[in-house]
Amino acid sequence: MLTGSLLHDMKWVIGKYEELYMKISERGQVTIPKALRERFGLHKDVEVELIPAKEGVLIQKRSRGVHPVDRVYGILNRPSETDHYIEEIRGR
Repeated sequence: MLTGSLLHDMKWVIGKYEELYMKISERGQVTIPKALRERFGLHKDVEVELIPAKEGVLIQKRSRGVHPVDRVYGILNRPSETDHYIEEIRGR
């Protein structure tokens, strides 16, 4: 059960002072109330992280950091300066 300021904020966002309960669907899905989706920018195709916590599971918007593989992807597919220099020396 949520307690403290987070629960108060959630109730304030929705505009009702009642507990927030959702059922998990047969496919394991949970609908986040529209007011919460709007407040936290959780729109279609936004990726979220599920973080295990002592009280349950925290749903957090995924940060948009650059993946380490994306930083180096493709750097080996282009000719290096050395290849270009050798071609100039050989006269090609």
